[in-house]
Amino acid sequence: MIPNLNIVPFVSVDNMMKLVLRIGVERFLVELAGYIEDDFRRWELFDKTPRVASHSAEGVIELMPTSDGEVYGFKYVNGHPKNMREGRQTVTAFGMLADVHNGYPVLLSEMTILTALRTAAMSALAAKHLAPAESRCMALIGNGAQAEFQALAFKALLGVDRLRLYDIDRSATQKCIRNLAGLGFDMTACTSAQEAVEGADIITTVTADKQYATILTDNMVGSGVHINAVGGDCPGKTELHRDILLRSDIFVEYPPQTRIEGEIQQLAPGHRVTELWQVVTGAVEGRRDAGQITLFDSVGFAIEDFSALRYVRDQLRSTGLYQELDMLADPDEPRDLFGMLLRAAQ
Repeated sequence: MIPNLNIVPFVSVDNMMKLVLRIGVERFLVELAGYIEDDFRRWELFDKTPRVASHSAEGVIELMPTSDGEVYGFKYVNGHPKNMREGRQTVTAFGMLADVHNGYPVLLSEMTILTALRTAAMSALAAKHLAPAESRCMALIGNGAQAEFQALAFKALLGVDRLRLYDIDRSATQKCIRNLAGLGFDMTACTSAQEAVEGADIITTVTADKQYATILTDNMVGSGVHINAVGGDCPGKTELHRDILLRSDIFVEYPPQTRIEGEIQQLAPGHRVTELWQVVTGAVEGRRDAGQITLFDSVGFAIEDFSALRYVRDQLRSTGLYQELDMLADPDEPRDLFGMLLRAAQ
């Protein structure tokens, strides 16, 4: 895109917001889900490893790398639930793509907003393959920073237009209702998680506390629903009662990571799960019958972030929504890096 070897295209928060708004949030989510689905169809080409995590009492900092053999990508991301009380985001992120053949970065981007979009697009993509046909009503439990993105992704990809909202903080629910007003939803603010799941075809849990929590108990989940469990994404952090898992057909991104971080950390290491990429490719059946409980144990995986960065990069040429970042040393003679420093002093 840029001939100068020292320059790397950089997508700032400002330009990411402009890009999303220029494309349109729902179209962005649909197209992003398409990129993820394309990469899931070539899943076996990618390098795969559980994310490299540094845990503390307050949260976690993670690196998420992958490569398809042509392009290398990684994301830096944190998760600190206490941050909200200090006026900070719970999750922040940035990411990079690089050319495998020469190692040079080809994109640096903010990923706080992009991760929210990617997570929602991934949820809706999984539901497209697993949720009951003609699902229209979703319980959305946890109405924080991710909630509106989830709602819009399910509307754009599945036609969900009825939301039953619940959060222990009622102001979060009211925020969600305000933000989604006029966007095609029939919304009900509920007083409990139990009330929220009544009549729902899909149940999305997206809470933030870093603890073994029980957002859904076994008696709250009837037959035939699809559960989109988003909030549990690190060791010691869950949202569902173990008995729900034992009644469900469980679908995951990458088992070695999900067994450490997902809801299935509550189960025996050999408990049967299905990798979602196999459903996407048609190798394995997803939803088999109307009474089946399907559970997407979502923790987020590096290939999804790779897809998101790849999608953003493909939009830059036509939009110009990036900055030229002077990031790489480029001396006239590749071996004369010190001489470049001396010439700068002159």
